[in-house]
Amino acid sequence: MEMVIPAFIVGGVICVIGQLVMDLTKPSFTPAHTLVAFVTVGGVLGALGLYKPLIELGGAGATIPLSGFGYTLANGAMEAAGTRGLLGALSGGLEAAAVGIAAAVLFGYLVALTFNPKG
Repeated sequence: MEMVIPAFIVGGVICVIGQLVMDLTKPSFTPAHTLVAFVTVGGVLGALGLYKPLIELGGAGATIPLSGFGYTLANGAMEAAGTRGLLGALSGGLEAAAVGIAAAVLFGYLVALTFNPKG
């Protein structure tokens, strides 16, 4: 139970930053730009070793947002590059994030089968 509050705070701060970026930079910085920026920032912070302490503090609050996805991609690529060289650098990120990507595809498909959108 004690990990819920830090996760809520860290995840909330990440979301507030994203909302502020979208609100304060309209219309030049679109939501798509914000999404790409979050993945990139997560990867860069992971490469610099600055995202790991945030994950230790916030748990799921730091790993679930898009910045956590960027961290997972970068971390997987760096680990695989150390063991398999260039091929590992190219494939390691996707291997590390494969479970999350597969879950998103599966649940998206199940929701599409379950609900009939009107429109």
